[in-house]
Amino acid sequence: MERVNKVLNHPLFCGEFSKINELEKDRVFCRHGMNHLADVARIAYILYLESDCGTKYPKELFYTAALLHDLGRARQDIDGTPHERESARLAEVILPECGFDSAESELILDAILSHRTATGEKPGFAGFIYRADKLSRHCVSCAAEADCDWELKNLRFEY
Repeated sequence: MERVNKVLNHPLFCGEFSKINELEKDRVFCRHGMNHLADVARIAYILYLESDCGTKYPKELFYTAALLHDLGRARQDIDGTPHERESARLAEVILPECGFDSAESELILDAILSHRTATGEKPGFAGFIYRADKLSRHCVSCAAEADCDWELKNLRFEY
């Protein structure tokens, strides 16, 4: 997972991740910190391993997509730019610098761009990231659940 660690230590990733943490330090709703990113990676990989999708995806791609899928959150909070678009823009810089080829980058970028709008039935790599992103939220035990207007609340334990 050498390339995942390159992403994790990339200056652009570190800078944007720091901005997200600062902007969300007093946030009562779900945050987009390392716990969320790691949960998305692990859940997506489990969903993939339990599937019979017929395509081989390296674990490294799941972890990379998970790390990058919300990286544009600070920009969204600052000026309203949809975070999936900003996350993809940032990923386009980070991925080649961390050794990902164009085919791998295309898979990751598609997952980033569709993680808010895909359906849970979307096939392939992007579908695993989409489902994991939603399943990673523990709305059933969240103190802010009653005040949250997120339409996809995860109100039961399901994987």
